[in-house]
Amino acid sequence: MVTIGLIRHGLTEWNSLGKAQGVSDIPLNEMGRKQASDMGERLSREEKWDMMVTSDLSRAIETAKIIGSIIDLPISQMDKRVREINCGLIEGTTEEERVKQWGSNWRNLELGMEKFEDVSLRGKDFLEEIASTYNGKRILVISHGALIGLTLQHLFPQKFQRTYIDNTSITILNKTEGEWDCILYNCTKHLKYIY
Repeated sequence: MVTIGLIRHGLTEWNSLGKAQGVSDIPLNEMGRKQASDMGERLSREEKWDMMVTSDLSRAIETAKIIGSIIDLPISQMDKRVREINCGLIEGTTEEERVKQWGSNWRNLELGMEKFEDVSLRGKDFLEEIASTYNGKRILVISHGALIGLTLQHLFPQKFQRTYIDNTSITILNKTEGEWDCILYNCTKHLKYIY
């Protein structure tokens, strides 16, 4: 069996402003650093993890470093496959700005956004490779909301027709004898404050 803990990065200023981030490299804000610290404290009281993999974007790396400093676990690798969906032309815009610029049907336009199916497949392929390479291990993966959500929808289409992934939430997957199981979804019990 392999256990994978999927953690979304901490809050950024763009998250607070409702802006699409995608692959724009936006750092954590102070609240995001506090959230990452809260997650590290939680993990320090729970079962130990063997390794940590992170997206190559700075908000995920910083989240991983904060968590790792508390649980004494360095980043083992950075992997582009678990970076956020590329949002194309909508990066840096709010919903209101998108409607103003492209109209209310902007989601149906070709604005250079990565396809959901492509995001879910790269997420699934990454998890399958990690599971086969590190069987018997417990692995933290610090990633992004859309990547985690779309991957869950692909792995568990009956269970997750829609997803919402909170900043620094943890979702835990087990893979046993070729079968994936989600034993914890979008858990934020470690957050001491409402953000």
